[in-house]
Amino acid sequence: MFVLLRAAVYSVVFIGFLLVFLPARILAGSGITVPPLGPQQVLGAAITAAGAALALSCILTFVRLGRGTPAPFDPPRKLVVRGPYKYVRNPMYLGAAAALLGAAIYYGSWALAGYALAFLLSMAAFARLYEEPTLRRTFGAEYEEYCSRVGRWLPLWPPRP
Repeated sequence: MFVLLRAAVYSVVFIGFLLVFLPARILAGSGITVPPLGPQQVLGAAITAAGAALALSCILTFVRLGRGTPAPFDPPRKLVVRGPYKYVRNPMYLGAAAALLGAAIYYGSWALAGYALAFLLSMAAFARLYEEPTLRRTFGAEYEEYCSRVGRWLPLWPPRP
């Protein structure tokens, strides 16, 4: 139960700042207001909801299977290779970026689309430069084997056993 509380606090801070506060500032700075509901808004909302659901699923998978949180200072105690992590190694970042992209579509904001791209590129650098070396040191051969059968950003095709 305590690990769920830790994950919730981290997630609210992370999501609140990077995925709500900063995008709201970008939209406000661009002078964009809430558009009337139309097909573009429905598409954007659907992409945002799917991305948010994926990111939330990843957080819950970290709590349930990894016994930790997404926070670098409170990581999972066990290597998580199931749930969304069965298909790609970085689904949480993909979900968050999809949520941002969906918001960009909803509002018709190129500035927010640029932020979504910058977010994804930053997370890619963070994964490469910090997370992967840390996981190699922590989980060793188990992590190497996982990397050999699961793609970093896209599922490997054909799937590897």
